[in-house]
Amino acid sequence: MPLLSIETNVELESDARGRLLEEASRSVADMLGKPEQYVMVRLSCNPDMRFAGTDEPLAYLELKSLGLPEDSTAEYSSRLCELLQQHLGVPAARTYIEFTNGVRHLWGWNGATF
Repeated sequence: MPLLSIETNVELESDARGRLLEEASRSVADMLGKPEQYVMVRLSCNPDMRFAGTDEPLAYLELKSLGLPEDSTAEYSSRLCELLQQHLGVPAARTYIEFTNGVRHLWGWNGATF
């Protein structure tokens, strides 16, 4: 049930959004060793964002997953920042990432919980 949420003030054309979503989905599945069929990625372009006093390109990400290995978050941060730099031009220094190790009974899917 990995979920990657990306919120950025960078506006993207439809085809660029699709490429980012596709690569992000594959990357999350690869990083976490989970089938891509369970990965969800959402992208929100929000022009009303500021970081460090400016509205230069920025991003806020949330990566949530059951069994998220906490000792791997630095590696995940590096890979996700590289992805954003490539697709959005957002530098790592203008990206915050929140990692959450989900609790099975607090995640619903398909009319039940995990």
